[in-house]
Amino acid sequence: MYNKCMILGIDEVGRGPWAGPLVIGAVVLGDPQNEIWEDLNDSKKMTAKKRKLQSEVILENAKATGLGWVSAEELDKVGLSEALRLAVKRAVAEIPRECFTEIIIDGTINFLRGTPLEELVTIIPKADSLVKEVSAASIIAKVARDNYMIELAQKYPGYGFDKHVGYGTKMHREALEKFGPCEEHRRSFRPVVKLAPKNIVSGKKAEGVVAEYLKSKGHKILARNHKTKFYEIDIVSATKEHIYFTEVKYRNDSIHGEPLEFIDQKKKIQMTFATESFMKFLSQELNRKQDDLPSPVLAAASVSDKNFHLDQWFTIE
Repeated sequence: MYNKCMILGIDEVGRGPWAGPLVIGAVVLGDPQNEIWEDLNDSKKMTAKKRKLQSEVILENAKATGLGWVSAEELDKVGLSEALRLAVKRAVAEIPRECFTEIIIDGTINFLRGTPLEELVTIIPKADSLVKEVSAASIIAKVARDNYMIELAQKYPGYGFDKHVGYGTKMHREALEKFGPCEEHRRSFRPVVKLAPKNIVSGKKAEGVVAEYLKSKGHKILARNHKTKFYEIDIVSATKEHIYFTEVKYRNDSIHGEPLEFIDQKKKIQMTFATESFMKFLSQELNRKQDDLPSPVLAAASVSDKNFHLDQWFTIE
């Protein structure tokens, strides 16, 4: 019966990992009986090499494809159920409306309930093994997410993201126990929460070491862990000439890179937003124009080993 209409298949990848995004795939094949779709199956039943090849075939030959991404940070804010709805809506938005007449979602929940497309949806458990379009959706979502996690392994060495792609393996647990969660971890997930406290305590101690260092250099500490809508500033300190916004990085050892390696362009933008927010706050508190305040400067500090040794503190261009 699926041949008589244009089916939009939808499937998710990344519901259960401790880290990384949730990704929804959406695919309209056109003619599912075409021989090029003969090998389509549930992505979990394929090797990584075969998934990659099939993903390339799908992206090149399908009538329409789309991906809906929800970051770990977004997922923590809205919860898993709402994140799934959001990701499905984003994936479907990538598909031109004229390309499909029916939607099949793998699972037991209609994530498009309450939308104009609700009546087009059929829910089929295990659809990723039964419906070619859903199989294709699972494949492109899996390959896209795996590629993202492999790239993430370069940004956060030591976690093994290229091997477990965020799932709760022994290697991942040991990395969390050693380094604590990074920005890509889902802090609303119980295993991450359970493993986080030790890292948080260490982080506070590291910030204390940096704060004492800044005091010794004539800085006045204005704030610690100042939270804004955009970012949390570890330490805000001031001299007569400048107000410094310091990001503190702590590692059990020093083999995982200097702090500048962890402050990429995205983090610089976040720090800049937080700096602007704090400067407005300070201007209002002191009833002074921002131009009359010391100029803001971004900075970073590295603290390492069990003795909390301050490796360096420096400003960021």
